[in-house]
Amino acid sequence: MENITVDQYNLVYNAFSFGFATLAAATMFFWLSRSQVASQYKTALTITGLVTFIAAYHYFRIFGSWVDAFTFADGTLKVTGTPFNDAYRYVDWLLTVPLLLIELILVMGLSRSETVSRATRLGLLAALMIALGYPGEVATSNGGRWLFGLLSMIPFLWIVYELFVGMSKSISDQPADARGLIKLARNVTILSWAFYPIVYFAGAIGLAGATAEVIIQVGYTAADIIAKAGFGVLIFLIAVRKSEAMLNGSAKTVSAQ
Repeated sequence: MENITVDQYNLVYNAFSFGFATLAAATMFFWLSRSQVASQYKTALTITGLVTFIAAYHYFRIFGSWVDAFTFADGTLKVTGTPFNDAYRYVDWLLTVPLLLIELILVMGLSRSETVSRATRLGLLAALMIALGYPGEVATSNGGRWLFGLLSMIPFLWIVYELFVGMSKSISDQPADARGLIKLARNVTILSWAFYPIVYFAGAIGLAGATAEVIIQVGYTAADIIAKAGFGVLIFLIAVRKSEAMLNGSAKTVSAQ
């Protein structure tokens, strides 16, 4: 951190600012859009907005912590001695990552028993994945980072199996207009989550110091925007498509009568 350049500082600074603005705007959009979907999908949009709200709050705190960690003196960037608090990310992920999976389950409109079963199982797996990853994030040795990073991959791979194999029939039973979007939302979830381990192991493959810090902060921020705001837009579109399908179905029934 002592060797970070002004350009590197500004890159992270701007990434945090962009992340906060994007997630805050997404929150307003999702909550204001609840009126555009059928009642059974409003909860999914509420949770979608809650995810981006929690993330926006933590980006606000991360942004403030980054600013407090540095100061400009005589045109030179120096550390203030106040440590940069990166733990905000893991507090955020512990709350939002399980909710991301739950909102996907809710927007699919499964039976009550299947919704509870899958939401509980996937939510717990997501929480375990984050809990196992944090000790490696703060580890002082590459061995510790690799150990906990690989352990956290176990629940991650289980989640991948559940989404691609365990839920394949549930997805194929979705309305044709929404099925493609649900598959896309599932794929975006996995692909964006797969980017986190790449950033996570940046320090374990030789990258260290200011360069590693910049890669980690900018990389995580980009992944968060895609995994939360981008994923949320897909949830909104799925809810709209399914609401329209219900409305068209009701209209056809009335017309036939």
